Amino acid sequence: PVYVCDPASPWQGGSSENTNGPLRQYSATSIDPLSDTYQLATIADELNTRPRKTLDWHTPAERLAGLWASAA
Repeated sequence: PVYVCDPASPWQGGSSENTNGPLRQYSATSIDPLSDTYQLATIADELNTRPRKTLDWHTPAERLAGLWASAA
């Protein structure tokens, strides 16, 4: 599924923009040239193992693993 923010509602797009910024580091202008599945998987892995300030310097992968462990 694709999430589309409502027009004139910038508060809805925070998570999307926080993901788009790091993706732009891999492509100078847009993510369109990033069509190779292997390349996209590599980028996703790098982003999911990058510590984030908003996660108290944990990685998204660490936080997800913690959620899975607490749900089990």
